[in-house]
Amino acid sequence: MNLERLREIRETLDLTQREMAEKLKVSKSTYGRWETGEKIIPLKHLVNLCNLTNITLDYSLGFSNEKKKTVKIVFDMNSVATKIKEIRKKNNLTQEQLANEINVARTVISNYEHNRFPIQTAFVIDICRKYNISADWLLSYN
Repeated sequence: MNLERLREIRETLDLTQREMAEKLKVSKSTYGRWETGEKIIPLKHLVNLCNLTNITLDYSLGFSNEKKKTVKIVFDMNSVATKIKEIRKKNNLTQEQLANEINVARTVISNYEHNRFPIQTAFVIDICRKYNISADWLLSYN
């Protein structure tokens, strides 16, 4: 994750870490860990931050320099599961091959494709980088 972007977004809004943490409904220390890179911001909080600030996920993750988004990001796990499977099939990969390419267990891919647990921020970053996919596309209805 592009840590400078997280701080830049907050500073552009002229907010302190405490104020941003309050907007995201987390503690100041939790938010501070995300900004320093000690912890990766969970996807639900990143989506919330992007929706609150009207900034694209791709910008916040450092994939794009285009800041402003036009639609609210709706974190729909069924849609994400379908898109992960679509990406895998488009690239003619088995779950095992995709897992190997992004360094996770095959069961992780299966669990994401069957919507058994929420997708992790690190996985979104890896799959978007590896396959040149927009995080905004992956996590939205578009």
